[in-house]
Amino acid sequence: MNSFGRIYRLTTFGESHGPAVGGIIDGCPAGFCPDFDEIARQMARRCPGAGPAASHRQESDAVQFLSGLFDGRTTGTPIAFAIANGDARSRDYSQLQHAFRPSHADYSYTAKYGLRDYRGGGRASARETAARMVGGALAMQLLKREGISIKAYTSQIAAIRLPQSYRQLDLSDIDGCALRCPDATAAAVMLKAVEQARAEGDTLGGVVSCVISGVPAGLGEPVFGKLQASLAAAMLGIPAAKGFDYGMGFDDIDRRGSEVLDLFAPASGDGMLHTLTNHSGGIQGGISNGEDIYFRVAFKPVATMMRPVPTVDDSGNEITLSPSGRHDVCVVPRAVPVVEAMAAMTVLDALLIKRCNRL
Repeated sequence: MNSFGRIYRLTTFGESHGPAVGGIIDGCPAGFCPDFDEIARQMARRCPGAGPAASHRQESDAVQFLSGLFDGRTTGTPIAFAIANGDARSRDYSQLQHAFRPSHADYSYTAKYGLRDYRGGGRASARETAARMVGGALAMQLLKREGISIKAYTSQIAAIRLPQSYRQLDLSDIDGCALRCPDATAAAVMLKAVEQARAEGDTLGGVVSCVISGVPAGLGEPVFGKLQASLAAAMLGIPAAKGFDYGMGFDDIDRRGSEVLDLFAPASGDGMLHTLTNHSGGIQGGISNGEDIYFRVAFKPVATMMRPVPTVDDSGNEITLSPSGRHDVCVVPRAVPVVEAMAAMTVLDALLIKRCNRL
């Protein structure tokens, strides 16, 4: 289960402290000219070392393409790429060789495989998401040609939550804020909370909201391949993700059906049907209806804290872990571009599948 997607398919490889992480993209249409500067820009958005909430690990995240391209164009064959790990400090994790960190994958990986790479979490590390960014960056460029855009942003950190709908926010310069929050007032309060948590050796969770615009009606499958289910699987596969909802989500379940019906508007000039409201979040019956798709992803407070933590070793003995390594105080700002990347691959895959559904 190291592969994602059905037609547009990404397989990733690598561990946090191995020589590299990388992947193979299959199903990318031939003849496409990727914008490599844009890929580099997207990679820089996720890389560690930037932002007040981020790990201080320094990685350039430069992508080396190994196959699938000729004269700057995709050939339709698998696109292989690698991203070198240049700033891994494995010595920071020597105490974890026999220790199980609470709320980490240490014990569950050992239970599954009988062994684990304890250096930085190995395959369970969020470092693996660098490979997802490459697949997502290419997918976003292909979607842009179809008039589809994806914007994610920080809508909550700890108890500080934006009350506005995405329609009331300016999402044109999310990266202009260190925490990727489009509300300057809320961002300032969030930043204070992050700084306080860092000073106390603690961590914070939060929520990433995402809106996908320009999606045509008809994407998604009616039963087991519902578009919202595909998006949920994509988002819940991101490290530290704990929850997903879309459209009205959990907020409006206490309302009556008559209050949340998405009534159809009279036919418009574009020949497509539209709805007066969008409580459905752009998806009905598991298939896109042409309205904006919007959803939220909840991320837990990071499990690694810079303070002593009681735990047990692999013999069941009680021990205390002393803080070491470089870790995010809050993953939410760095998760924003990963959410966009996973959404892009999901929608592109659904678009390619739809083209196989009818003559």
